[in-house]
Amino acid sequence: MPLTYANQLTILRMAFIPCFVLLAIYGHARAATIVFILAGITDALDGIVARKLEQKTLLGSYLDPMADKLLVTAAFVTLTVPSVPVSFHVPVWFTVTTISRDVLIALIALIIHLRTGQTQFPPSFLGKCATAAQLLTVGSALVGNFSSKLVVVIFKPVVYSTFLLTLTSGVHYLFRSVKLIESYQGVSDGQKRDQNS
Repeated sequence: MPLTYANQLTILRMAFIPCFVLLAIYGHARAATIVFILAGITDALDGIVARKLEQKTLLGSYLDPMADKLLVTAAFVTLTVPSVPVSFHVPVWFTVTTISRDVLIALIALIIHLRTGQTQFPPSFLGKCATAAQLLTVGSALVGNFSSKLVVVIFKPVVYSTFLLTLTSGVHYLFRSVKLIESYQGVSDGQKRDQNS
């Protein structure tokens, strides 16, 4: 099946990731910022294209969040390394928390799949907000390469706000997953009782 335009934009976003990392590492912070902005534009465009052209696909439902997570994780890790020559670095504790949350969510999704057989895990509204806030945090750090005076004022509030939102979305996902497993067990127990009666 040929790739839709929306899927092609998502793959382009993935292709921007190594470009961004290499540019940042080798001291081209402003060019890295431009690449990151372009990646963000493709993120907005692929959703618009998918809706306007009615090109929503199963592949896209997997690729789009994967591309977002890869972009955010690569940016966080890169901007955490002290030797990377950028004006603002993401705190180590923030990067560790963000990646740990994503690993935890992946493990929970695996457990749910093994227990219930469910394969689709659409992100919650809080999860989407957390991802958007994380992109904003990276964007703020990168904009500091152009205007450090502005970012000095907003960077810490943005980091702590995103940190709280990331934790909140993680806890919400955990509770939602527990309820899903409990509801599945309730249905399963009811079916067993019906079979035994």
